[in-house]
Amino acid sequence: MSESMTPERRVLLTKHIMSLLDSWGTSGEQKVVLLGLDGEVKARKLDRFRQNEPFPDTDTVNEHLEHIVGIADALRTTYPRNVEMCNLWLRKPHKRFDGRTPIQVMVEEGLSGLIRVRSQLDCAFAWDNSGSV
Repeated sequence: MSESMTPERRVLLTKHIMSLLDSWGTSGEQKVVLLGLDGEVKARKLDRFRQNEPFPDTDTVNEHLEHIVGIADALRTTYPRNVEMCNLWLRKPHKRFDGRTPIQVMVEEGLSGLIRVRSQLDCAFAWDNSGSV
């Protein structure tokens, strides 16, 4: 995700992702997990990413960002006329997640939870991820 990204674009991406996670109604601790920053950043230090500091450019963080962006894109495609439905879908318990919300799945399961939620929303991603040809 960041091979060809300028520092300025990475700062813009960081601000956009923070705004997105805010709109999802996530807490600071949840953001830390969703971003793959556990052990690196404390929740109380997240405000620096709202200013001009980009997320760390690590494989772990970049992989988490890729899935967050994929989830946001899939939600936008699923609910193109109602942004609030995207947020509602993320906070509503679902049978396919054993009665948990997608946010809970992503936070409790980390990267595999992000992949699981993205797979539910994006059939093309799920197909590619399955190894099917």
